[in-house]
Amino acid sequence: MTPSFLNSQWRVRPLLACNGVALLLLLTWLWAPSRAIWDQVDLHLFALLNEPVHAAGLWAKTWAIGSMRPVDMGVGLLMLAVMLKAGLVFNAAQVRQALFAFLAALIVMLLFRVGFAELVKLMGWQRPSASLVVEGAARLTELFPGWEERWDMKDSATRSFPGDHASVLLIWAMFMSFFARNWRLLLVWVMALVFMLPRLVAGAHWGSDALVGGVFLALLGLAWACFTPFAYTASGWLEKATLPLTRVLSKVPLLGRLSVISGR
Repeated sequence: MTPSFLNSQWRVRPLLACNGVALLLLLTWLWAPSRAIWDQVDLHLFALLNEPVHAAGLWAKTWAIGSMRPVDMGVGLLMLAVMLKAGLVFNAAQVRQALFAFLAALIVMLLFRVGFAELVKLMGWQRPSASLVVEGAARLTELFPGWEERWDMKDSATRSFPGDHASVLLIWAMFMSFFARNWRLLLVWVMALVFMLPRLVAGAHWGSDALVGGVFLALLGLAWACFTPFAYTASGWLEKATLPLTRVLSKVPLLGRLSVISGR
């Protein structure tokens, strides 16, 4: 059963709408008068989130853990678990095709990211992260040097725009929003926003890296995958290509009971 928003036809209106919103959002960041507003939002948001870190208490420790590289892997697994749990957002027959369609959207977004990174570099739009710019910023790596040595915490970046971490979370949340309803929709967006916070609290990214750059990339990736035949075609192709593997895995105890393998 193909997810209802996927089809083999071009959907011009939502495609143009997503591209238009993405471009307009980027222009607000580039146009000097509105950029001044974004800069103030960035500074105020960073002060709000980062200043409590100086106390090195529970707030700091929570986001220091969230900034660890291994935690990113755990977040990714949790996102997949929400997607692959039959009956939570997708029914069992949709799980595998939804996963393949999301991977197609993610690939499209990453391709846009490569091109956009070159444009950002060419136009001189790049900038260092908040923790490297704001005087007196609390650095998690300095507060917890032992954790940094062992777990590789992320609290700075010489090139912070756009927010890659945020773009992945946002395209996942936008994709899931096609199906999630009621408390499930709330769950998806709470997860996305909470998992974006560690980079913002630590100052590895400015707020607009996520709210402009991340949203810009997520909208483009989602639009050109799901409102064109690409995700539909890619999910169908991957379904056929992986069929021999899923047939083998379906015979493995426990593993074969997973909806992403069995389709039921």
